[in-house]
Amino acid sequence: MKKDTKVVVLGGGSWATAIVKMLCEKVDQIGWYMRNNTAIEYIKEHNHNPNYLTSVEFKVDQLYLSDDINELVDYAEIIIFAIPSAFLSAELSKLTVSLKDKTVFSAIKGIVPETGLIVGEHLNEMYEIPFENIGVITGPCHAEEVALERLSYLTIACQDEAKAKCLADCLTSDYIFCKTSDDIIGTEYAAMLKNIYAIAAGIAHGLGYGDNYQAVLMSNAVREMKRYIKKVHKMKRNINDSAYLGDLLVTGYSTFSRNRMFGTMIGKGYTVKSAMMEMKMVAEGYYAVKSAYEINQVNGARTPIIDTVYSIVYEGKSPRKHFKILSENLD
Repeated sequence: MKKDTKVVVLGGGSWATAIVKMLCEKVDQIGWYMRNNTAIEYIKEHNHNPNYLTSVEFKVDQLYLSDDINELVDYAEIIIFAIPSAFLSAELSKLTVSLKDKTVFSAIKGIVPETGLIVGEHLNEMYEIPFENIGVITGPCHAEEVALERLSYLTIACQDEAKAKCLADCLTSDYIFCKTSDDIIGTEYAAMLKNIYAIAAGIAHGLGYGDNYQAVLMSNAVREMKRYIKKVHKMKRNINDSAYLGDLLVTGYSTFSRNRMFGTMIGKGYTVKSAMMEMKMVAEGYYAVKSAYEINQVNGARTPIIDTVYSIVYEGKSPRKHFKILSENLD
């Protein structure tokens, strides 16, 4: 990896901010697209994002900040998407510059609602980016712990091992360890699914279920994840690796998990709308569960946890009643 590698991060949220912080350890200049120009001006004056991870201070001369997505895509060699999946299509609609000759990595843990595709598949089908130029960044890693420089782990997946290693090198530091994988589809589906299981963990917590139940729920979730991913992309993988099981556990158990928080509020009796308004952040799992459920109507994997979360957040079914039914069907 060259220190002058042109890396651009698209997105202004907590995960985008954390990724920029990680890159600042290794890369001379990082392009950073934020649609909020007020936030850009604030960073230039005060050296930190006013809305997310406010404790992280940046050297402003290391940042190439812009609210013009075309300017930064044109500049980039490597593009990291860290825009919530619900807003990705709207941001991409602004593009007049081609993505075809770029290497793109998705740090988005969700499905694009307009197409029902994970981000890698969406970029391949809609923007004709070859899969060897598409990668995925997965955890287990929370943005808040990156801000605190607590030891964290990332998996960088790409069919082209050299590209995966290049980005891994860009992100590695004293507090970030990276490994690489060639399972781009599996790791991206796992990153999407773990948010749904975190909602389930939150609902259980909100309903008053204890640690014993949570342990059984999470062990069932990893097996359900394995069944689901095997249906969409069959290849040799170890579901116990950190990119799958580790990311699931940290999202299901951590107090930093917005999806768990969303689920907890639902379990306590909040409506979906009121929970979202209260959180003021995007819970990717809410959007993911609808797409995951619909995909599985075709694939036919046994997914009692996904089915239960879907019935609660999209069909308005009783959390208490349906978690009681779920509890009787867990292994």
